[in-house]
Amino acid sequence: MTTSLHTIAFKAQSHPKHRFQNLYGLLSADLLYQSWGQLNKQTAAGIDGATIPDYQKHLPENINRLADQLKHKQYRASAIKRVFIPKANGKQRPLGLPTVDDKVVQQSVSQILQSIWEQDFLRNSYGYRPNKSAHQAVNSLALNLQFQGYGYIVEADIKGFFDNMDHAWLIQMLEQRIDDKALLSLIKQWLKARVKSPDGVFSKPVAGTPQGGVVSPVLANIYLHYVIDLWFEKKVKPQLHGRAMLIRYADDFVVAFQRKCDAESFYQDLPSRLSKFGLEVAPDKTHLKHFSRFHPGRKRSFQFLGFEFYWSQDVNGKPRLRRRTAPKKQKGAMSEFYRWIKYNRSKPLREIMPVLRRKLMGFRNYFGLPSNSRSLARLYTYVLHSLYKWLNRRSQRRSYNWSSFKDMLGYFQVEPIRVSKRMTLVDWY
Repeated sequence: MTTSLHTIAFKAQSHPKHRFQNLYGLLSADLLYQSWGQLNKQTAAGIDGATIPDYQKHLPENINRLADQLKHKQYRASAIKRVFIPKANGKQRPLGLPTVDDKVVQQSVSQILQSIWEQDFLRNSYGYRPNKSAHQAVNSLALNLQFQGYGYIVEADIKGFFDNMDHAWLIQMLEQRIDDKALLSLIKQWLKARVKSPDGVFSKPVAGTPQGGVVSPVLANIYLHYVIDLWFEKKVKPQLHGRAMLIRYADDFVVAFQRKCDAESFYQDLPSRLSKFGLEVAPDKTHLKHFSRFHPGRKRSFQFLGFEFYWSQDVNGKPRLRRRTAPKKQKGAMSEFYRWIKYNRSKPLREIMPVLRRKLMGFRNYFGLPSNSRSLARLYTYVLHSLYKWLNRRSQRRSYNWSSFKDMLGYFQVEPIRVSKRMTLVDWY
């Protein structure tokens, strides 16, 4: 963070009701350069076709031009290129691809907004925040369920959240901390930017913010901070009869309750609360469940961030909260590995084996949490059998027996994937 952003963060923390002015003036060449350094350089080109490498060839000229446009308020947001990427369930996720110019400016504005609202966000919000992660959300949830005596769970997901954020409400929320019309006007440009679909048709959105936009995550967090987090902390909890806890990662959240009546009341009130802000729950992903250590078994389970939580007994016969890869995630990963191996089987081993090793390590890095070793072992065994099958079908002669196959795996350092993360105190927060 620059000195100016540190100053803003300190002011926001020490003056919770302060409304900031003259933020637009921070969008200088220095901040744009810093924002460029933080961009993901692997992203695809926007509607103008300009790629990151193309932009970088003339970086000083591009940054100075952009800073001059912002200074004289001549900058205009470009249209968004809409693409669709497949999901594990067979559906497609829409993504919006801004131009490189827009990405740089959005990253700068994101830093400004984050400097302010990081002082306001609650500890139970983990998504799209610095020094916060999905693993921390999962571990914090596990710790509280294990030791705090909660008996009921409301697992919730918001239907099409990024497509349905109400623009008027979002601007009102931003105005709680920002008194700068120029900066708000800039954000409105991105919210109202035209979207070009794959068939070439342009449309102008009336709600939402493109998933894939650099500024979208922090805007989503600000929106849900007021819609969910503060409502739960200031309105819901004071009326409860027992303990309750909320863990949120972006638009995916879990609420645990000590008493059934509190869980039922929250479950009934949640749809009306979301409806007020133009949102609705996803019925297939929102449930109220009895989840108690006194009723163990995998039939009583719930899912959060790709993990399935359930109760079982440890070696001493005491109830212990367990986690495993959610069945749909496990099945989807197996299918993806199978398709990839089949498609790439004819390539030289020196090309496919390092990639396969990286894919396995990527799966381990996320799902390799304590108590999930069986899921990791099942996936690894499945991948080996799939690889053995398709490598032996590359020609009419059998290429490997199991002994030579294991030697090949050793040569390319493809090892069994095991639990890689041991939880420390930092992981809980």
